[in-house]
Amino acid sequence: MRLLLVALFALLLATPPASAQDMPALITAARAQVGVTIRYDPTYVGLSYPGGDVPPDRGVCTDVLIRAFRTGWGLDLQRVVHADMIRAFDAYPQNWALSGPDANIDHRRVPNLQAMLERAGAELPVSDDPAEYQPGDLVTWRLPGNLPHIGIVSDQMNSDGDQHLILHNIGGGAQEEDLLMSFPITGHYRITSQALDWMRALDR
Repeated sequence: MRLLLVALFALLLATPPASAQDMPALITAARAQVGVTIRYDPTYVGLSYPGGDVPPDRGVCTDVLIRAFRTGWGLDLQRVVHADMIRAFDAYPQNWALSGPDANIDHRRVPNLQAMLERAGAELPVSDDPAEYQPGDLVTWRLPGNLPHIGIVSDQMNSDGDQHLILHNIGGGAQEEDLLMSFPITGHYRITSQALDWMRALDR
């Protein structure tokens, strides 16, 4: 029995997290938005719930993630963020003078996604070393004008081969660009199997 338990434990250690196996699906879903989402449009609109979205030709940086998670992993960040804010509203930034959750916009705000990812246990240390950022990781930046931004680390490298490209929408629609170290990084997140399980428990 002891040998069997040791063998099972070794197998578990050798098996990558389920989410790590799915990183190509997440990246592919983000890349598929390039040339489809051609506008940056931060307009507040009423959305259906769950599964609500603005027209696919437009959106903001968070919409790249929202669409990639839905298409690549079948995970609805709109429902995840809304469900978590219902149970823990005070754990989220109070930047918009709201008295409660708003399923139309909460998941489309970078600070809210950061709070959710931290609560899911996905947060990693911020590093100045590009090698620390792996394909499928999520990164947040502070843009000029104190604007928050978020993107997905691509599996493609820049022309120098020293850092991964980023899938994001910074103003000209969904793009895959050499951006990782272009602005101050404010957050680094990796969706482990535990973090994914935490989110899936809310997407019901």
